[in-house]
Amino acid sequence: MSAVSDRLPTFPWDKLEPYKKTAATHPDGIVDLSVGTPVDPVPELIQKALIDAADSPGYPTVWGTPALRDAITGWLERRLGARGLTHRHVLPVVGSKELVAWLPTQLGLGPGDRVAYPRLAYPTYEVGARLARADYEAYDDPRDLDPAGLKLLWLNSPSNPTGKVVSQRDLTDIVAWAREHGVLLFSDECYLELGWEADPVSVLHPDVNGGSYDGIVAVHSLSKRSNLAGYRAAFVAGDPAVLGPLLEIRKHGGMMTSAPTQAAVVAALGDHAHVQVQRERYAARREALRAALLGHGFRIEHSEASLYLWATRDESCWTTVAHLADLGILVAPGDFYGEAGEQFVRVALTATDERVRAAVGRL
Repeated sequence: MSAVSDRLPTFPWDKLEPYKKTAATHPDGIVDLSVGTPVDPVPELIQKALIDAADSPGYPTVWGTPALRDAITGWLERRLGARGLTHRHVLPVVGSKELVAWLPTQLGLGPGDRVAYPRLAYPTYEVGARLARADYEAYDDPRDLDPAGLKLLWLNSPSNPTGKVVSQRDLTDIVAWAREHGVLLFSDECYLELGWEADPVSVLHPDVNGGSYDGIVAVHSLSKRSNLAGYRAAFVAGDPAVLGPLLEIRKHGGMMTSAPTQAAVVAALGDHAHVQVQRERYAARREALRAALLGHGFRIEHSEASLYLWATRDESCWTTVAHLADLGILVAPGDFYGEAGEQFVRVALTATDERVRAAVGRL
């Protein structure tokens, strides 16, 4: 076991525990804006679908029910503008983190193969490469990478942690670059429904991919848009030549979404009203926290989309974390996401309205 665990970095969130204890001593309690876990109720129509499917004694299929695949392809066409999708273009997964962490291994990558991801990025991209014993590197612009030995390129738009959105023009150029060099491109688009000052575009859009899904796959999650982080509900969509072998591998590994969850996803993807309600909640929290942070002397960069504000006081991120912890507010240090974030903190919008008001008052 140590041979596997020794490949991995220290779990970053453990380093935040002392600051969490400090914040918890505030007389009015902690305001936790660190992890970004949803706190609002699961919409009733989704809960009902889950309950109605509770009597599911048999094994679910890894590929999901036909109804689930119909729901996914339908949503991709309605919301993202994708065209010509069939069931072979989609694959349910057990939450997007599981997919990110095990993708290099399931692709058969290993020593000598390279995985690339943004300079500021979700740490699990690196973890996935480490688990596969593949090489890894961060980039500022993927088109500047040496394509030799580069087997997997991660995009992330909107970005976690910065909220930055890659423009449609740049996406189009990056897709063309990856195809020219035979590099498999996976685009993490889990925050695509949460654009504020920008309208994020998917690599599945025909204006980006030229009407072909060759060499590209998009990753989507229901954790944020539908408050389903506890359900572990996500899916990938794109090149059937990539998803077909992944399906076979995942069948052998028993990586299946539970039957009640599959039914819940069908309901969630078929309803846009609850997504709009949740967007309005996050928009109000974002406006309040942004104004309070700016008034407290912070500068906010990017943050035009996603569930976070990328904020700095031009000091060590840990100094900022300690300062906010003294106010009873817990945030994520920017160096969790790469050395380039060492003077930033990530402030999540995922707290109740009451807790956000408390944070605003303290700031």
